[in-house]
Amino acid sequence: MKSTTTRFTALDVLRGMTVCFMIIVNTGGNGDTTWAPLQHARWHGFTPTDLVFPTFMFVVGNALSFVMQKWEGFSEAKVFGIIFKRTFIIFLLGFLMYWFPFVHWTPEHTLAFNPVENTRIMGVLQRIALGYFFAALLIRNLKTATLARVAVIMLLLYWLLLLLFAQGSDPYDMLGNTGSVIDRWLFGSGHLYHGEGVAFDPEGLLSTLPSIVNVIGGYLAGKWIQQQGKSYEGLAKLLLAGILLVLLALSWDWFFPINKKLWTSSYVLLTVGIDCILLGVLIYIVDFLQLVRWTNFFQVFGKNPLFIYLLSELGATMLWFTPVGEKRQALYSWLYQHVFEPTGAYLGSFLFAVSFMLCCWLVGYVLDKKKIYVRV
Repeated sequence: MKSTTTRFTALDVLRGMTVCFMIIVNTGGNGDTTWAPLQHARWHGFTPTDLVFPTFMFVVGNALSFVMQKWEGFSEAKVFGIIFKRTFIIFLLGFLMYWFPFVHWTPEHTLAFNPVENTRIMGVLQRIALGYFFAALLIRNLKTATLARVAVIMLLLYWLLLLLFAQGSDPYDMLGNTGSVIDRWLFGSGHLYHGEGVAFDPEGLLSTLPSIVNVIGGYLAGKWIQQQGKSYEGLAKLLLAGILLVLLALSWDWFFPINKKLWTSSYVLLTVGIDCILLGVLIYIVDFLQLVRWTNFFQVFGKNPLFIYLLSELGATMLWFTPVGEKRQALYSWLYQHVFEPTGAYLGSFLFAVSFMLCCWLVGYVLDKKKIYVRV
Protein backbone atom coordinates (compact mmCIF):
# COMPACT_ATOMS: atom_id res chain seq x y z
CA MET A 1 0.00 0.00 0.00
CA LYS A 2 1.27 3.43 -0.88
CA SER A 3 2.05 5.75 2.00
CA THR A 4 3.40 9.20 1.32
CA THR A 5 1.96 9.39 -2.18
CA THR A 6 -1.58 8.39 -1.23
CA ARG A 7 -1.60 10.61 1.84
CA PHE A 8 -0.57 13.55 -0.25
CA THR A 9 -3.13 12.55 -2.88
CA ALA A 10 -5.91 12.70 -0.30
CA LEU A 11 -4.58 16.03 0.95
CA ASP A 12 -4.35 17.40 -2.60
CA VAL A 13 -7.91 16.26 -3.28
CA LEU A 14 -9.32 17.90 -0.15
CA ARG A 15 -7.38 21.08 -0.89
CA GLY A 16 -8.46 20.95 -4.54
CA MET A 17 -12.13 20.41 -3.65
CA THR A 18 -11.89 23.41 -1.33
CA VAL A 19 -10.45 25.71 -4.01
CA CYS A 20 -12.95 24.43 -6.58
CA PHE A 21 -15.92 25.12 -4.33
CA MET A 22 -14.42 28.43 -3.19
CA ILE A 23 -14.33 29.68 -6.79
CA ILE A 24 -17.90 28.57 -7.42
CA VAL A 25 -19.33 30.32 -4.36
CA ASN A 26 -17.31 33.49 -5.05
CA THR A 27 -18.29 33.89 -8.71
CA GLY A 28 -22.01 33.33 -8.99
CA GLY A 29 -23.40 35.16 -12.01
CA ASN A 30 -25.92 37.06 -9.91
CA GLY A 31 -25.92 37.24 -6.12
CA ASP A 32 -29.68 37.81 -5.96
CA THR A 33 -30.38 34.55 -7.77
CA THR A 34 -27.84 32.26 -6.14
CA TRP A 35 -29.06 29.04 -4.54
CA ALA A 36 -29.05 29.17 -0.74
CA PRO A 37 -26.40 26.44 -0.19
CA LEU A 38 -23.99 28.55 -2.26
CA GLN A 39 -24.40 31.56 0.01
CA HIS A 40 -23.04 32.23 3.49
CA ALA A 41 -25.43 32.19 6.42
CA ARG A 42 -26.76 35.72 6.95
CA TRP A 43 -25.52 35.75 10.55
CA HIS A 44 -25.96 32.88 12.99
CA GLY A 45 -26.24 29.49 11.31
CA PHE A 46 -24.34 27.38 8.83
CA THR A 47 -24.42 26.53 5.11
CA PRO A 48 -22.11 24.35 2.97
CA THR A 49 -20.44 27.55 1.78
CA ASP A 50 -19.42 28.34 5.37
CA LEU A 51 -17.23 25.23 5.35
CA VAL A 52 -14.97 26.38 2.50
CA PHE A 53 -12.69 28.90 4.19
CA PRO A 54 -12.06 26.96 7.43
CA THR A 55 -11.30 23.87 5.36
CA PHE A 56 -8.57 25.83 3.60
CA MET A 57 -7.16 26.68 7.04
CA PHE A 58 -7.47 23.01 8.01
CA VAL A 59 -5.48 21.78 5.01
CA VAL A 60 -2.78 24.38 5.75
CA GLY A 61 -2.37 22.68 9.12
CA ASN A 62 -2.56 19.27 7.51
CA ALA A 63 0.35 20.19 5.24
CA LEU A 64 2.28 21.50 8.26
CA SER A 65 2.23 18.00 9.75
CA PHE A 66 4.40 16.90 6.82
CA VAL A 67 6.52 20.05 6.64
CA MET A 68 7.50 19.85 10.32
CA GLN A 69 9.36 16.62 9.61
CA LYS A 70 11.54 18.44 7.08
CA TRP A 71 12.28 21.16 9.62
CA GLU A 72 13.47 18.84 12.39
CA GLY A 73 17.15 19.42 11.66
CA PHE A 74 16.81 23.15 11.05
CA SER A 75 17.85 25.83 13.53
CA GLU A 76 15.18 27.97 15.19
CA ALA A 77 16.39 31.01 13.26
CA LYS A 78 16.07 29.23 9.91
CA VAL A 79 12.60 27.91 10.70
CA PHE A 80 11.40 31.31 11.87
CA GLY A 81 12.81 32.87 8.70
CA ILE A 82 10.87 30.39 6.53
CA ILE A 83 7.65 30.96 8.47
CA PHE A 84 7.99 34.75 8.49
CA LYS A 85 8.84 34.96 4.78
CA ARG A 86 5.84 32.85 3.78
CA THR A 87 3.54 34.81 6.09
CA PHE A 88 4.71 38.14 4.70
CA ILE A 89 4.30 37.09 1.06
CA ILE A 90 0.81 35.62 1.52
CA PHE A 91 -0.33 38.66 3.55
CA LEU A 92 1.08 41.05 0.94
CA LEU A 93 -0.60 39.15 -1.89
CA GLY A 94 -3.90 39.41 -0.04
CA PHE A 95 -3.49 43.15 0.47
CA LEU A 96 -2.56 43.74 -3.18
CA MET A 97 -5.44 41.55 -4.32
CA TYR A 98 -7.97 43.86 -2.64
CA TRP A 99 -6.20 46.95 -3.98
CA PHE A 100 -6.14 45.58 -7.56
CA PRO A 101 -6.53 46.88 -10.26
CA PHE A 102 -5.27 49.99 -8.44
CA VAL A 103 -7.50 52.30 -10.51
CA HIS A 104 -11.25 52.87 -10.97
CA TRP A 105 -13.55 54.44 -13.51
CA THR A 106 -14.83 57.95 -12.79
CA PRO A 107 -18.29 59.20 -13.90
CA GLU A 108 -16.47 60.92 -16.77
CA HIS A 109 -15.18 57.49 -17.95
CA THR A 110 -11.59 58.25 -17.06
CA LEU A 111 -9.32 56.28 -14.76
CA ALA A 112 -8.40 57.46 -11.27
CA PHE A 113 -6.01 55.94 -8.76
CA ASN A 114 -7.45 53.88 -5.88
CA PRO A 115 -6.18 55.60 -2.70
CA VAL A 116 -4.43 53.26 -0.29
CA GLU A 117 -6.39 54.73 2.63
CA ASN A 118 -9.51 52.98 1.30
CA THR A 119 -7.85 49.61 0.74
CA ARG A 120 -8.91 46.69 2.92
CA ILE A 121 -6.11 45.50 5.21
CA MET A 122 -7.45 42.19 6.46
CA GLY A 123 -8.98 39.50 4.24
CA VAL A 124 -8.94 35.84 3.23
CA LEU A 125 -5.25 35.47 2.37
CA GLN A 126 -4.29 37.70 5.29
CA ARG A 127 -6.14 35.39 7.67
CA ILE A 128 -4.49 32.36 6.12
CA ALA A 129 -1.11 34.06 6.54
CA LEU A 130 -1.64 34.93 10.21
CA GLY A 131 -3.21 31.57 10.99
CA TYR A 132 -0.26 29.82 9.42
CA PHE A 133 2.25 32.05 11.24
CA PHE A 134 0.98 31.56 14.78
CA ALA A 135 0.02 27.91 14.33
CA ALA A 136 3.44 27.06 12.86
CA LEU A 137 5.23 28.72 15.78
CA LEU A 138 3.04 26.93 18.33
CA ILE A 139 3.43 23.59 16.59
CA ARG A 140 7.19 24.02 16.37
CA ASN A 141 7.62 24.80 20.06
CA LEU A 142 4.92 22.82 21.89
CA LYS A 143 4.32 19.14 22.48
CA THR A 144 1.13 17.65 21.06
CA ALA A 145 -0.75 17.49 24.37
CA THR A 146 0.21 21.06 25.25
CA LEU A 147 -0.74 22.22 21.76
CA ALA A 148 -4.22 20.73 22.15
CA ARG A 149 -4.67 22.43 25.52
CA VAL A 150 -3.56 25.78 24.08
CA ALA A 151 -6.11 25.36 21.29
CA VAL A 152 -8.89 24.86 23.85
CA ILE A 153 -7.71 27.90 25.83
CA MET A 154 -7.75 30.03 22.65
CA LEU A 155 -11.36 29.07 21.93
CA LEU A 156 -12.46 29.82 25.50
CA LEU A 157 -10.47 33.07 25.58
CA TYR A 158 -12.14 34.30 22.41
CA TRP A 159 -15.58 33.57 23.90
CA LEU A 160 -14.62 35.43 27.06
CA LEU A 161 -13.34 38.47 25.15
CA LEU A 162 -16.58 38.72 23.20
CA LEU A 163 -18.66 38.48 26.38
CA LEU A 164 -16.65 41.00 28.41
CA PHE A 165 -15.78 43.82 26.04
CA ALA A 166 -18.67 44.15 23.59
CA GLN A 167 -20.49 47.45 23.14
CA GLY A 168 -24.18 47.08 23.87
CA SER A 169 -26.26 44.26 25.30
CA ASP A 170 -25.63 41.73 22.52
CA PRO A 171 -22.02 40.45 22.52
CA TYR A 172 -22.58 38.97 19.04
CA ASP A 173 -23.91 42.11 17.37
CA MET A 174 -22.24 42.87 14.02
CA LEU A 175 -21.00 46.33 14.97
CA GLY A 176 -20.96 46.02 18.74
CA ASN A 177 -18.93 42.84 19.14
CA THR A 178 -15.43 43.17 20.57
CA GLY A 179 -13.71 42.31 17.30
CA SER A 180 -15.53 45.01 15.35
CA VAL A 181 -14.71 47.59 18.00
CA ILE A 182 -11.01 46.68 17.81
CA ASP A 183 -10.96 46.71 14.00
CA ARG A 184 -12.53 50.17 13.74
CA TRP A 185 -10.16 51.54 16.38
CA LEU A 186 -7.04 49.92 14.91
CA PHE A 187 -7.61 50.12 11.15
CA GLY A 188 -10.31 52.73 10.72
CA SER A 189 -13.54 52.23 8.78
CA GLY A 190 -11.89 52.91 5.42
CA HIS A 191 -9.68 49.82 5.69
CA LEU A 192 -12.52 47.42 6.55
CA TYR A 193 -14.82 45.27 4.43
CA HIS A 194 -18.08 47.00 3.44
CA GLY A 195 -19.87 44.09 1.77
CA GLU A 196 -22.44 43.99 4.57
CA GLY A 197 -23.33 47.64 3.95
CA VAL A 198 -21.40 48.78 7.02
CA ALA A 199 -17.76 48.83 8.12
CA PHE A 200 -17.49 45.24 9.38
CA ASP A 201 -14.71 42.81 8.52
CA PRO A 202 -15.51 39.08 8.77
CA GLU A 203 -11.74 38.48 8.61
CA GLY A 204 -10.95 40.94 11.38
CA LEU A 205 -8.00 40.83 13.74
CA LEU A 206 -9.59 39.36 16.87
CA SER A 207 -11.54 36.66 15.06
CA THR A 208 -8.23 35.46 13.63
CA LEU A 209 -7.52 34.04 17.10
CA PRO A 210 -10.00 31.12 16.90
CA SER A 211 -9.16 30.54 13.22
CA ILE A 212 -5.65 29.52 14.32
CA VAL A 213 -7.30 26.51 15.93
CA ASN A 214 -8.54 25.36 12.51
CA VAL A 215 -4.89 25.19 11.41
CA ILE A 216 -3.92 23.38 14.61
CA GLY A 217 -6.80 20.96 14.11
CA GLY A 218 -5.57 20.19 10.60
CA TYR A 219 -2.06 19.61 11.94
CA LEU A 220 -3.24 17.23 14.66
CA ALA A 221 -5.36 15.32 12.15
CA GLY A 222 -2.44 15.09 9.73
CA LYS A 223 -0.10 13.89 12.43
CA TRP A 224 -2.59 11.26 13.54
CA ILE A 225 -2.98 10.03 9.96
CA GLN A 226 0.77 9.63 9.60
CA GLN A 227 0.94 7.61 12.81
CA GLN A 228 -2.29 5.60 12.63
CA GLY A 229 -3.87 6.30 9.26
CA LYS A 230 -2.94 2.99 7.64
CA SER A 231 -5.09 1.03 10.08
CA TYR A 232 -8.85 0.78 10.12
CA GLU A 233 -8.73 1.50 13.83
CA GLY A 234 -6.81 4.73 13.29
CA LEU A 235 -9.19 5.86 10.56
CA ALA A 236 -12.21 4.98 12.68
CA LYS A 237 -10.85 7.08 15.55
CA LEU A 238 -10.34 10.03 13.21
CA LEU A 239 -13.97 9.74 12.09
CA LEU A 240 -15.13 9.36 15.68
CA ALA A 241 -13.18 12.47 16.71
CA GLY A 242 -14.88 14.37 13.90
CA ILE A 243 -18.33 13.24 15.02
CA LEU A 244 -17.62 14.17 18.64
CA LEU A 245 -16.41 17.63 17.64
CA VAL A 246 -19.59 18.18 15.60
CA LEU A 247 -21.74 17.13 18.58
CA LEU A 248 -19.78 19.44 20.90
CA ALA A 249 -20.23 22.30 18.44
CA LEU A 250 -23.97 21.78 18.22
CA SER A 251 -24.18 21.70 22.01
CA TRP A 252 -22.08 24.86 22.38
CA ASP A 253 -24.24 26.54 19.75
CA TRP A 254 -26.94 26.96 22.43
CA PHE A 255 -24.64 29.33 24.33
CA PHE A 256 -22.15 30.54 21.72
CA PRO A 257 -23.88 30.58 18.30
CA ILE A 258 -22.26 29.03 15.26
CA ASN A 259 -21.34 32.08 13.18
CA LYS A 260 -18.87 32.16 10.31
CA LYS A 261 -18.63 35.96 10.13
CA LEU A 262 -17.63 36.11 13.80
CA TRP A 263 -15.67 32.84 13.44
CA THR A 264 -17.09 31.71 16.78
CA SER A 265 -15.49 28.90 18.76
CA SER A 266 -18.49 26.64 18.17
CA TYR A 267 -18.03 27.27 14.45
CA VAL A 268 -14.39 26.17 14.76
CA LEU A 269 -15.36 22.89 16.43
CA LEU A 270 -18.04 22.25 13.82
CA THR A 271 -15.79 22.87 10.83
CA VAL A 272 -12.79 20.97 12.22
CA GLY A 273 -15.13 18.06 12.99
CA ILE A 274 -16.59 18.03 9.49
CA ASP A 275 -13.11 18.32 7.97
CA CYS A 276 -11.89 15.32 9.99
CA ILE A 277 -14.82 13.32 8.65
CA LEU A 278 -14.23 14.47 5.07
CA LEU A 279 -10.51 13.74 5.25
CA GLY A 280 -11.17 10.33 6.77
CA VAL A 281 -13.60 9.47 3.97
CA LEU A 282 -11.14 10.64 1.30
CA ILE A 283 -8.31 8.62 2.79
CA TYR A 284 -10.52 5.54 2.90
CA ILE A 285 -11.44 5.98 -0.77
CA VAL A 286 -7.96 6.90 -2.00
CA ASP A 287 -5.67 4.98 0.35
CA PHE A 288 -7.70 1.92 1.29
CA LEU A 289 -9.86 1.33 -1.77
CA GLN A 290 -7.24 2.73 -4.17
CA LEU A 291 -9.94 4.54 -6.19
CA VAL A 292 -7.88 7.40 -7.55
CA ARG A 293 -8.88 8.01 -11.17
CA TRP A 294 -11.60 10.50 -10.19
CA THR A 295 -9.13 12.52 -8.12
CA ASN A 296 -7.19 13.95 -11.08
CA PHE A 297 -9.62 16.82 -11.58
CA PHE A 298 -9.29 18.07 -8.01
CA GLN A 299 -5.55 17.46 -7.83
CA VAL A 300 -5.10 20.14 -10.52
CA PHE A 301 -6.52 22.65 -8.05
CA GLY A 302 -4.73 21.08 -5.10
CA LYS A 303 -1.26 21.33 -6.61
CA ASN A 304 -1.48 25.08 -7.29
CA PRO A 305 -4.11 26.22 -4.79
CA LEU A 306 -2.83 29.69 -3.97
CA PHE A 307 -2.09 30.61 -7.59
CA ILE A 308 -5.47 29.39 -8.87
CA TYR A 309 -7.33 31.15 -6.07
CA LEU A 310 -5.53 34.42 -6.88
CA LEU A 311 -6.20 33.87 -10.57
CA SER A 312 -9.92 33.46 -9.88
CA GLU A 313 -10.14 36.59 -7.73
CA LEU A 314 -8.13 38.79 -10.09
CA GLY A 315 -9.97 37.38 -13.11
CA ALA A 316 -13.36 38.15 -11.58
CA THR A 317 -12.17 41.63 -10.65
CA MET A 318 -11.12 42.31 -14.24
CA LEU A 319 -14.48 41.11 -15.55
CA TRP A 320 -16.20 43.60 -13.24
CA PHE A 321 -13.70 46.31 -14.17
CA THR A 322 -14.02 45.95 -17.96
CA PRO A 323 -16.91 47.98 -19.46
CA VAL A 324 -18.70 46.87 -22.63
CA GLY A 325 -21.31 48.50 -24.87
CA GLU A 326 -22.69 51.99 -24.95
CA LYS A 327 -24.03 51.67 -21.41
CA ARG A 328 -20.57 50.61 -20.24
CA GLN A 329 -21.98 47.59 -18.46
CA ALA A 330 -19.47 45.46 -16.58
CA LEU A 331 -18.35 42.49 -18.69
CA TYR A 332 -19.13 40.21 -15.71
CA SER A 333 -22.83 41.10 -15.63
CA TRP A 334 -23.01 41.32 -19.44
CA LEU A 335 -21.83 37.71 -19.78
CA TYR A 336 -24.33 36.56 -17.19
CA GLN A 337 -27.27 38.37 -18.76
CA HIS A 338 -26.52 37.48 -22.40
CA VAL A 339 -25.01 34.00 -22.11
CA PHE A 340 -26.21 32.35 -18.90
CA GLU A 341 -29.41 34.02 -17.68
CA PRO A 342 -31.46 32.69 -20.65
CA THR A 343 -31.12 29.21 -19.08
CA GLY A 344 -32.88 30.51 -15.95
CA ALA A 345 -31.94 33.04 -13.30
CA TYR A 346 -30.74 30.57 -10.65
CA LEU A 347 -29.41 27.92 -13.02
CA GLY A 348 -27.68 30.60 -15.09
CA SER A 349 -25.98 32.05 -12.03
CA PHE A 350 -24.71 28.58 -11.14
CA LEU A 351 -23.56 27.79 -14.68
CA PHE A 352 -21.67 31.08 -14.80
CA ALA A 353 -19.78 30.09 -11.64
CA VAL A 354 -19.05 26.58 -12.91
CA SER A 355 -17.85 27.91 -16.26
CA PHE A 356 -15.56 30.40 -14.56
CA MET A 357 -14.23 27.65 -12.30
CA LEU A 358 -13.52 25.43 -15.32
CA CYS A 359 -11.57 28.24 -16.98
CA CYS A 360 -9.40 28.48 -13.86
CA TRP A 361 -9.05 24.69 -13.84
CA LEU A 362 -7.84 24.75 -17.45
CA VAL A 363 -5.03 27.12 -16.51
CA GLY A 364 -4.12 24.83 -13.60
CA TYR A 365 -4.23 21.81 -15.91
CA VAL A 366 -1.74 23.41 -18.30
CA LEU A 367 0.56 24.29 -15.40
CA ASP A 368 0.32 20.74 -14.06
CA LYS A 369 1.16 19.25 -17.46
CA LYS A 370 4.20 21.50 -17.64
CA LYS A 371 5.12 20.56 -14.04
CA ILE A 372 4.88 24.20 -12.98
CA TYR A 373 3.91 24.54 -9.32
CA VAL A 374 3.82 27.99 -7.79
CA ARG A 375 5.16 27.81 -4.23
CA VAL A 376 5.25 30.59 -1.67
